Amino acid sequence: MTRMNNLDSELAQELGDFPEDDLDIVFTPKECRTLEPSMPEDGVELDSHVRDCVQTYIREWLIVNRKNQGNSDTCSLKNKGSRKDFHKTLQKQTFESETLDSSDANFQAGPRHIHALPEEASRTTLASSDFDLRSLQPDPRLENLLRHVSTEEFERQNEEARRTNRHAELLALYPSVDEEDAVEIRPVPDRPKEHLGHRILVKLQTLKFDIEIEPLFACIALYDIKERKKISENFHCDLNPDSLRGFLRSHTPSIDLSTQARSAVFSVTYPSSDIYLVIKIEKVLQQGEIGDCAEPYMVLKESEAGKTKEKIEKLKAQAESFCQRLGKYRMPFAWIPISLTNFFNLSTFEREIPEAEGLNGKGTTSDKRAALLQARRLSERSLSSEDSYPVSNFKTTPLTLNTFFKQEGDRLSDEDLFKFLADFKRSSSLQRRIKTLPGTLKLEISPAPENLGHCLTPELLPVKPFPENRNRLHKEILEFPIREVYVPHTIYRNLLYVYPQRLNFANRPASSRNITIKIQFMCGENPSCAMPVIFGKSSGPEFVQEIYTAITYHNKSPDFYEEVKIKLPAKLTDKHHLLFTFYHISCQPKQGASVETLLGYSWLPILLNDRLQTGHYCLPVALDKLPFHYSIHNPEKVPPQTPPIKWVEGHKGVFNVEVQAVSSVHTQDNHLEKFFTLCHSLESQVTFPIRLMDQKITEATLEHELKLSIICLNSSRLEPLVLFLHLVLDKLFQLAVQPMVIAGQTANFSQFAFESVVAIVNSLHNSKDLSKDQHGRNCLLASYVYYVFRLPDPQKEVVKPGAGSNATLTESRYYTFGRTSAVSVGSKLLQSRVISCSNPDIAVAQTATDEEVKNIMSSKPMDHSSSRMSFCVEGTNDMPSICASPRPSNKKHFHEELALQMVVSTGMVRESVFKYAWFFFELLVKSMAQYVHNIDKQDNPRRSRFSDRFKDDITTIVNVVTSEIAALLVKPQKESEQAEKINISLAFFLYDLLSLMDRGFVFNLIKHYCNQLSNKLNSLSTLISMRLEFLRILCSHEHYLNLNLFFMTSASAPASPSPSLSSQNSSSCSSFQDQKIAGMFDLSAEYRQQHFLTGLLFIELAAALDTDSEGISKVQRKAVSAILSLLSSHDLDPRCSKKEVKIKIAALYLPLVGIILDSLPQLHDFTISDARSGKGRTGSPEEEQESAGAINQNVALAIAGNQFNPRSSGASLVSLPYRQSATLGPDTTRNLLICFLWIMKNADQNLIQKWIADLPSMQLNRILDLLFICVSCFEYKGKQSSDKVSTQALQKSRDVKARLEEALLRGEGARGEMMKRCRIPAGNDRSAGLNENLRWRKEQTHWRQANERQDKTKAELDQEALISGNLATEANLIILDMQENIIQASFAAECRDNLLGGVLKVLVNSLGCDQSTTYLIHCFATLRALIAKFGDFLFEEEVEQCADLCQRVLHHCSSSIDITRSQACATLYLLMRYSFSSTSNFARVKMQVTMSLASLVGKSPEFNEEFLRRSLRTILAYAEEDADMQATPFPIQVEELLCNLNSILSDTVKMREFQEDPEMLMDLMYRIAKGYQTSPDLRLTWLQNMAEKHTKRKCYTEAAMCLVHAAALVAEYLSMLEDRNYLPVGSVSFQNISSNVLEESAVSDDILSPDEDGICSGRYFSESGLVGLLEQAAELFSTGGLYETVNEVYKIVIPILEAHRDFRKLTLTHSKLQKAFDSIINKGQKRMFGTYFRVGFYGSKFGDLDEQEFVYKEPAITKLPEISHRLEGFYGQCFGEDAVEVIKDSAPVDKRKLDPNKAYIQITFVEPYFDEYEMKDRVTYFEKNFNLCRFMYTTPFTMDGRPRGELSEQYKRNTILTTMHAFPYIKTRINVIQKEELILTPIEVAIEDMRKKTQELTAATNQEPPDAKMLQMVLQGSVGATVNQGPLEVAQVFLAEIPADPKLYRHHNKLRLCFKEFIMRCGEAVEKNKRLITADQREYQLELRKNYGKLKENLRPMIERKIPELYKPVVKVHSTRESFRNHSFRKYDAQTSSQST
Repeated sequence: MTRMNNLDSELAQELGDFPEDDLDIVFTPKECRTLEPSMPEDGVELDSHVRDCVQTYIREWLIVNRKNQGNSDTCSLKNKGSRKDFHKTLQKQTFESETLDSSDANFQAGPRHIHALPEEASRTTLASSDFDLRSLQPDPRLENLLRHVSTEEFERQNEEARRTNRHAELLALYPSVDEEDAVEIRPVPDRPKEHLGHRILVKLQTLKFDIEIEPLFACIALYDIKERKKISENFHCDLNPDSLRGFLRSHTPSIDLSTQARSAVFSVTYPSSDIYLVIKIEKVLQQGEIGDCAEPYMVLKESEAGKTKEKIEKLKAQAESFCQRLGKYRMPFAWIPISLTNFFNLSTFEREIPEAEGLNGKGTTSDKRAALLQARRLSERSLSSEDSYPVSNFKTTPLTLNTFFKQEGDRLSDEDLFKFLADFKRSSSLQRRIKTLPGTLKLEISPAPENLGHCLTPELLPVKPFPENRNRLHKEILEFPIREVYVPHTIYRNLLYVYPQRLNFANRPASSRNITIKIQFMCGENPSCAMPVIFGKSSGPEFVQEIYTAITYHNKSPDFYEEVKIKLPAKLTDKHHLLFTFYHISCQPKQGASVETLLGYSWLPILLNDRLQTGHYCLPVALDKLPFHYSIHNPEKVPPQTPPIKWVEGHKGVFNVEVQAVSSVHTQDNHLEKFFTLCHSLESQVTFPIRLMDQKITEATLEHELKLSIICLNSSRLEPLVLFLHLVLDKLFQLAVQPMVIAGQTANFSQFAFESVVAIVNSLHNSKDLSKDQHGRNCLLASYVYYVFRLPDPQKEVVKPGAGSNATLTESRYYTFGRTSAVSVGSKLLQSRVISCSNPDIAVAQTATDEEVKNIMSSKPMDHSSSRMSFCVEGTNDMPSICASPRPSNKKHFHEELALQMVVSTGMVRESVFKYAWFFFELLVKSMAQYVHNIDKQDNPRRSRFSDRFKDDITTIVNVVTSEIAALLVKPQKESEQAEKINISLAFFLYDLLSLMDRGFVFNLIKHYCNQLSNKLNSLSTLISMRLEFLRILCSHEHYLNLNLFFMTSASAPASPSPSLSSQNSSSCSSFQDQKIAGMFDLSAEYRQQHFLTGLLFIELAAALDTDSEGISKVQRKAVSAILSLLSSHDLDPRCSKKEVKIKIAALYLPLVGIILDSLPQLHDFTISDARSGKGRTGSPEEEQESAGAINQNVALAIAGNQFNPRSSGASLVSLPYRQSATLGPDTTRNLLICFLWIMKNADQNLIQKWIADLPSMQLNRILDLLFICVSCFEYKGKQSSDKVSTQALQKSRDVKARLEEALLRGEGARGEMMKRCRIPAGNDRSAGLNENLRWRKEQTHWRQANERQDKTKAELDQEALISGNLATEANLIILDMQENIIQASFAAECRDNLLGGVLKVLVNSLGCDQSTTYLIHCFATLRALIAKFGDFLFEEEVEQCADLCQRVLHHCSSSIDITRSQACATLYLLMRYSFSSTSNFARVKMQVTMSLASLVGKSPEFNEEFLRRSLRTILAYAEEDADMQATPFPIQVEELLCNLNSILSDTVKMREFQEDPEMLMDLMYRIAKGYQTSPDLRLTWLQNMAEKHTKRKCYTEAAMCLVHAAALVAEYLSMLEDRNYLPVGSVSFQNISSNVLEESAVSDDILSPDEDGICSGRYFSESGLVGLLEQAAELFSTGGLYETVNEVYKIVIPILEAHRDFRKLTLTHSKLQKAFDSIINKGQKRMFGTYFRVGFYGSKFGDLDEQEFVYKEPAITKLPEISHRLEGFYGQCFGEDAVEVIKDSAPVDKRKLDPNKAYIQITFVEPYFDEYEMKDRVTYFEKNFNLCRFMYTTPFTMDGRPRGELSEQYKRNTILTTMHAFPYIKTRINVIQKEELILTPIEVAIEDMRKKTQELTAATNQEPPDAKMLQMVLQGSVGATVNQGPLEVAQVFLAEIPADPKLYRHHNKLRLCFKEFIMRCGEAVEKNKRLITADQREYQLELRKNYGKLKENLRPMIERKIPELYKPVVKVHSTRESFRNHSFRKYDAQTSSQST
């Protein structure tokens, strides 16, 4: 840092690129909803409070902007057009994966013929379907392929081609960084605006009753019955036809337009299902009760003629006379409630936010996000209107109501209404209890549109837009929310609502019956003083002077429901009051009597002690005329008068009235009221003492009272505090800096004011009801600082003259005072400082000061490095300079005062200040910006703008905040989250200071911050995480590059601007030689000095990648995304678009390359996790391999290197000494790699080549490894998954994006830029419009993130695919450039040998990925250059790479895209040609190409042989046209090769036919493999193909067997080659794994000589290859559950590993063995092996399959119907469903009885069969299911042909089948080669059955642990009385008498012994059961016992009877076994034809 101190302001200015000041003060007018802002009436002098309020509401916002943003915006638009059209600048990339046409589908349904191939067919027959290649037309050739060009020229042309038409901005293509990390986005707070709830438009259309006789008037309001509150003001509406309206002409002087409105906009902040729209209908007063007046409406109908008509006419005339006489009085008539439940989509409101998951797929998307959403939801609840939820998306709903409730005269109050509504909600029985009137009311309810024309506010001001034409108006109806709404006032509103409620004249004389009240607002006592401020009702004047309440006929104590709305005058005096006059109205016209009879008066003064009176009052009523000056007293407290006033009921309260105000002027809160009053008494000339409420305040007590009121401010209720927040804060800030002299004493309020502000900030943050943004900032305060706050007006010192003193204060005294007041609060540090320095009146020797300060510094627990002195950049002490001259200023500066107060605060205040530091920081910044704006900038360079004392205060604040952060981080989670927020706000503060203060000073603060945190924190991940967020914010500065002096990097830098620099910095010289280039790629100390911020960022990144502590992966993600977002901002910053600038910027990031290379082992290996091209990675940790999917062909092979696994030779990977650290997640890795590619793309290419040339080969190998990962990482994933481009899908959800954009577009510098251009374009207008005005429309965003996918239109998906396709292409081209660089550099350095392999590996990998044609053209060009340049080397050394290359190129030869095909053909031809010319025999290449083709054909399903044939033809054409080669045998050899390839293709065609028939397909592949018996490489390839197919079908055991066969093949070859005792001796050693393996021994010396070139050259024919195959087989066996075999496989592997001393592998192997053995122990009998079925095919339709029998192996627990359904379904498709029949039984099939036109399939379940002697060896369950070649099934029959009969005639046929090979084999069906049958006689059947039963019993009895249920089941079946054909019956049939035939004696005896054993076992079982049963089963046990006893009794005689003949002395028999056979079995040896399938 020492250097930074020299880089101070002088340099900062010279750098020239810095604009002198970034900040701009902008005044923006408030947007006002109405045409004219709401203002008090003209011509009144306002008191200061009202004036302040109005001033606050109409003055402009003051916003501090960053200038530079503005400029960059405009040029960016010129440069690029908006980002919306960004995708239009991109070229569409063609990917083969997307061009595959569906017409290539290989299979059509419908009948097909099935061919079977004869088993022993030879290779030649297979090629018979070959057709002549020459008959095809070759593709166009590359014309200059065979031209002679020097390699240099060739490379140059390639490079030129590569460099053209490239995309300049790599990161514009990259999905933007996850916003969760984007801490640098400071959301712009919402503008403060008037609160509007959910708005509903209600239009009234018609109101009619069955008879129309008089005018009716509607009045509408909303009621919430749960809260029992009226929640809107009334809306009066008149729907009468003109004829009826004319009745009232005499009573309406004028009709204003506004009173004719018929539609109203209601606003609801807290929707619920309890809200009702109530429409009350009144009519003109007439004689009679409501019931009487309503009578005609119930009985008459207009439509009826005759008498009715006359009645109606009469009624009409009557009504007209009433109207003329009583037209101004109303009476209640009817009402109707409408529930609004359906118009609020309540689920939306009540739903909490469970959607943190939906956002990016993870369950816990971090609490930050959840908090953010939570906050958003709250803000919507309490803040801005259009952010609010839509009031559900209900459509415009017309309603028609046909019944009205009649009003009840005694139930008119709101209380009664709520009762009614509650009943109404509960049940509809209300209709029955209340009388109803028939009528029609039509209205329409709809969501109020955003800009509704012709609309008036509640004050009747027109709302924009207000068109000229005269339409009927809409009125906005004021809401009375049920709960507080915390939105500060922003408009002037001053309304009073008066609700007369009840009058009690019960004890009055009779005359008072029909009572009405006239209500007036008076400004004096004279009747003429009634003010026209009452809002009129419908069809009348806008404002009236009086209102009459509706009348209840003959009711002495009526209830009223009137609402009187009054526009309060802005200036209220004591004279203003409400006057109530009570009248009796006589309904009948009497001669000479007036209509009104006066009953009395009451009144209510508007002000009490200068405060607005609101609330409930119960007023007395005076009977006589009121005395003078009545209005200044409350009626209850009128002093005694003469003559005395006569009161109703002796001055008792008889009139209930409620008064409420809705006002943005009257606070209606004592504390606020007092505070404002006292402030104003300071500001304006008032006479003391002043009256405040009921206390008097003299001048002497003013200061004390004001301080008290400041302290009490925070005790006021939260709602009024929020409502008047802007004014309160303005006043407090005014007090903080305004010097006051009160009564001759100087009063200083700054500390109190500051503490009060802190308290308010604290309570706003702590309130649950107020929303916060994602950085935890209270939204109200944020918008206050951003829009409202401005420096307090520089008012003159306010001096309140005291008792005769008129002293004004001198400047110095004033200033001194400002500091010393702090002493009472301040710390010891400040004490010393204030005494010694700030006060020039106190002389103190300078040395003393220093000493004292130093002592304090050392005693204070502060980081020493940040001692107060260290900031004096010149190195002199800053104290004397202050002491020397007093402050020049004559007023306090707000920023200085604020900083001082922050420093000196203590205790709780201090805690809150730092907890909510963001607010004070933003205040500081905004006030500093205004201060800088106000002073003359030219004379004030940055360094001297702010006083040194202020700088010290800032330093102290930063230090304290830093230590506060450190302290909080050690505490539990909640506190540490707090720390994170403080940390972010500190970063923003310093970010802003960079634009205001001296940058050296700020850099020092940053340095101290970093040091201080390191000293205090132990947890590394927290530390890095904090510093990262901090730096990320600082780096987002728009002058970040200049702050980093980025132009001081590479050689082309301009001469350094300051000599001090160039002398230290050699990089400004013009050549590289004197500086080691490699150094530029390291994070050196010098680098960190010059590029301060970037250096810090890199240190954090390196540290994050280097550690392995807990929770580090999140930190790593943060670190990487910080750097990525920086690079993105450069890419999108128009200032950086020049190439030279980009080169410089890239040079700034070179050390990142070093860091990335170091972290290579930690990168996520995309080569593994990628399913399609999933290649394992050498040396990757085992767990990863396991997770990569059960068994991926490449996983186990990875170790030895799979033939198509580009990593196989990666010795380089293992050999490097790597540190082991946590691996990074895929997203983090991808972000890191894109950074790497960005640097490689933009850095100076010469520099990179020179750097590469100097690198040791180990580092180069690392770079190649890195490129290898890059290739897989940026592979194009296709349109289908384009939204999974990474987990940060291209667009998270729209709403998150909108939020981000909104923050970014006002933008922090280049970052804002980036967003403007990278708004992912919409591509269709629908969403384009969406961005503008519906940014937050919740219904489109909030609840639908779970599956954003469906919301994307096709255009959007295409566009995403377009962008990601370009990204993939560009990324791969950058990788290609890098490889070219490496080739050239290494070629120059002659160290190519070990690099070429690496380069090839990367190229081959990239060819294996899905690439665009653009890339492929360049890639093939590079390949051809490589072949031309290093041909010999390639074919000699890089054999394996060469094989892979053949495979990849061949794959592209089958491409459907012509360009790709022609490039691939050219490359393949060149490959052959060079291999021929370099070794003049290209046997090896021939072999490799053949194998590649075989493997391609076997594996790739989408492969197209038609295109491949065409490519072969093209290659043939090249060979024929190649003049140079005609003289050699080359063309002939090529033709031979191509014919061979063609025949392989023909096999493929056959395979295509069987694609759907897996067994047939496997047979074919098996046969092809057999055909290759003589070429081991190809046989191996096909075995692998089979393995892959099996794995796909989840036949893991068969797949494993294929690999075992392959391994045996390799073993045969190896044992021929060399005799090593640790290697297996050919295939014999594999016998334990499978007896079938001996087939592989066919490869013997006489067939092959292993040395022949090109034979056995594949990489598997090596020891490591053998191990690889076996390990993979072991994996598969273990997946298939054959754990015993795993052991056998490893028995072969372990000796090899031991010989290689590969202990790492050995540990792994043994751990796998342990796993296998554990599984055997744990799974025991639960393991499932296959199920076997015999399948016979009959019918000529089957062709070769006719009369063939197979044993099929199916997955365990396959039921007969399943396989039957499968085969029937499949063959049904082939031959037609009617042609296939399944034979249901297992009896022998008689072909003569079958229909020749049908295909028959017979399927029988078979079980493995073992001879007695075999059973001795097959002990375990596994052994009984492994190595099986004999199976048995049983067919019951009787002699007369029925399958089943009586016991005595039931025979059984056991059929034993023998298969050609043993199961498991390399296929799942094997031919049956032999069949034998045994027939059992009925008694033998009985013996077999009894033995089985006895075994079951024994097993159930001896089971451990015992299973009572099982035992009882078996017992029940043995001794249960009812068992049919049970044991007893068997005994009675066969043992009842001794058989006549002596041949059956033995059987009889055998059965007798069986029964003997059986009954004994039954006894044991019954005993065992006794011990197991529970109490409730005792009876059951007795029953069992009884049955057992019975059975034993019945059996005893039969069991005991022996056949005497059998027990005679033994006669010697010849061969027992023979005689046995002769006696009993008639054996059918049905030898089946040994033909195979």
